[in-house]
Amino acid sequence: MKKLSEARVSFLAHEILRVLRSEGLVEVVNERLALAELKRLLNQEDEAMGRIDTAVRNKIASLSRKVPPGSREWDVLYRQYFDQELRKTRA
Repeated sequence: MKKLSEARVSFLAHEILRVLRSEGLVEVVNERLALAELKRLLNQEDEAMGRIDTAVRNKIASLSRKVPPGSREWDVLYRQYFDQELRKTRA
């Protein structure tokens, strides 16, 4: 799983803030601090997804029978294991 670039994180943070403001969901006193916090949260989430992705790929690779990457079975296993790992980290 590719890490989000700094430019992409910045774009997403600005878009999230724009939508939250346009929907009247937040009132921002300091835009710079709000954007910095959004970027921090996005980077934190991206890192967590990367760790889960690595764990899932390792789990599939360690199966007794080899499942070829890109196969339908691999995709199904990836999604299943990813969801399991995500639930573990969110619990």
